[in-house]
Amino acid sequence: MDVTAEQQAFVAAIESFCQRECGTRSQRDELTNNGTDSHNQPLYEKMAALGWLGVHLDPEHGGAGGGLVDLTLFLEATTRGMAPIGGFVTTMIAAAAYARFGTPEQQKAILGGVTQGAVEAIAMSEPDAGSDVANISCRATATDGGFVVNGQKTWCSNAHIADHILLVARTAASGRGHQGLTMFMVPRGADGLVVRGIDTMGGREVNDLFFTDCFLPSSAVVGEVGNGWRQLMAGLNLERLIMGGLMLGAAQRAFDDTLAYISQRQQFGRPIGTFQALRHRMADLATEIECCRLLVYDVAAKVDADPNRLLPREASMVKLKVTETAKRMALEGMQMMGGYGYAREFDMEGHVRRTIVSTIYGGTSEVQRDIIGKTYGL
Repeated sequence: MDVTAEQQAFVAAIESFCQRECGTRSQRDELTNNGTDSHNQPLYEKMAALGWLGVHLDPEHGGAGGGLVDLTLFLEATTRGMAPIGGFVTTMIAAAAYARFGTPEQQKAILGGVTQGAVEAIAMSEPDAGSDVANISCRATATDGGFVVNGQKTWCSNAHIADHILLVARTAASGRGHQGLTMFMVPRGADGLVVRGIDTMGGREVNDLFFTDCFLPSSAVVGEVGNGWRQLMAGLNLERLIMGGLMLGAAQRAFDDTLAYISQRQQFGRPIGTFQALRHRMADLATEIECCRLLVYDVAAKVDADPNRLLPREASMVKLKVTETAKRMALEGMQMMGGYGYAREFDMEGHVRRTIVSTIYGGTSEVQRDIIGKTYGL
């Protein structure tokens, strides 16, 4: 992919920042509570001060007005640099919904806040509605001046650090399937909302949300009442490309770390990377990562050329291919590093934890395959 001189300078600046701010394991441990937290707010706000968090947002809201290619460059570079800014992903997904469907007041509050370092979250999954979004049961019942929300959401990334939660709830009393879903802007600390963390192998990232008679004014509706499903579908290109850019950087970092190790580790009188078994595996992995890079940036460029065009096949291919490749790269890296790949002393075990879950969140690999198959009439 051809990038402009300005984009090259942008990536170089990110790489320099990451090397300076989080380039060592000790720095990253300090920033993440020894790997427990995926997001460091002071570091995030440093990036906000540089104008980077608004790379994909409209200048009207303090953004840089860049396209998806620019956003992908940022994601790849920061993830490769292991910058602990886990809140950025959900923030961009939520921000896109507000940019498309929010009122001017909502856009001012959310998008303006994002450029200053605010974190946003989105709550869609439920205990009985993961891949099956049509089974959402969390209900928002119309009342005088607004809605009252009751129900549970789960696996909500970054809700514990977010300024707002973009809630998808059912508003139609008789709605079934994808009908009658509505988006709401829920402020942190809203009465009737309890956020409870879920312990995972990835540390503190996801949460259960419990809504009990949580009142939301009519002004909290994002877009149109009952049109939440179509609004969600409008953001799939962005969501899956974000996952692609994120895991592209993760795959490349796992490759870099593996290459550094096998180039130095001596066994049987020579570096283990010079043995054909490892050399060929690295050649295959490097080729797979480059294929991912070409796919991600090609689809990002297509979206930039026509932002309103939905690309269900291509976007799902990005999510499927890049996350599966990143997972394979991390697992192969652990295998090639042997016991050291499993040790907390090295970053590889963290690469494994972060990449394994990428084939689940944002639409599982199985769901992506199903979508791709259906686009061929199967």
